[in-house]
Amino acid sequence: MNKIITLTVNPAIDKSTTVAGIKPSSKLRCTDPIYEPGGGGINVSWVIKELGGTSICMHMAGGPTGTHLQNQLVELGILQQVIPISGWVRENLAVTDTKNNEQYRFGMPGPIVNENEWKNTLRQLESVVSENDFLVASGSLSPGMPVDFFAQVSKIAKKNKVKYILDTSGEALLHGTKAGVYLLKPNLRELAKLCGMETISFMELETVAKEFLNYNPCEVLVISLGPQGAMLVTKNIVEYITAPIVFQKSTIGAGDSMVAGMVFALAKEKSLSNMVKYGVACGTAATMTEGTQLCKKKDVDQLNKWILDNSETSKKLKINT
Repeated sequence: MNKIITLTVNPAIDKSTTVAGIKPSSKLRCTDPIYEPGGGGINVSWVIKELGGTSICMHMAGGPTGTHLQNQLVELGILQQVIPISGWVRENLAVTDTKNNEQYRFGMPGPIVNENEWKNTLRQLESVVSENDFLVASGSLSPGMPVDFFAQVSKIAKKNKVKYILDTSGEALLHGTKAGVYLLKPNLRELAKLCGMETISFMELETVAKEFLNYNPCEVLVISLGPQGAMLVTKNIVEYITAPIVFQKSTIGAGDSMVAGMVFALAKEKSLSNMVKYGVACGTAATMTEGTQLCKKKDVDQLNKWILDNSETSKKLKINT
């Protein structure tokens, strides 16, 4: 199996807790917090480890929170390559109100990264990747990083014949996509922005997706539809994968779990169809866990079996009218 490298340039310590009711101007008594490593690529590496695979987890880290993050990854048995920075790794917070099961998520911007630090990241990345590896760049950019950073990562991937999977948002996604990727996993809102549209309806999704592939250097497009599943689109394939209905406890990490499942399946040489099915199983399984926890292999295996047993595949998406 070829190497899987994940890249996280704005990692986090994800802190989660619960409270019985949220109201303003009151001291709220929370349960003991849970601290877990976070950030797109780190989550992907964590899930790959849970699924029985291995990856090289590249990430920036600085300050006491950066040391905490590194120690957590060591405890999880995840191989890491750390790019040192002067700023402290951010801490995010998720609070679940147990009275109504509503979750409040607070994301911090992250440390300012200087030019030497982000250029060092690119140099270290190029020293790690080799032909036919899978590179997953996932998560947001840290403040101070150029908006075309993921486009520069794309150049490294092309030069070294690496399959590049990008999962980010905003301007960073626009620049990275134009530079070229192997696989993208946008949601409907992100795809609309990539296509210069306000919104995309289900009725026009297939047409828009094919048009996107015609004009952008992307081989595989997997459109995340949340609890409804996903849509796989290549130049020759259009397939809708339905997700099983489960009781959702938290949506944190569902997208990262989906990406992890897909790259894990790709590295095991699964078909594109089965790759997306496994990714949907991982993403759905992540919603069954509480707080910032990611998917569990036992849940993934059960959900993937259900998807495989109940999938009705076709080369054309059919919409009930």
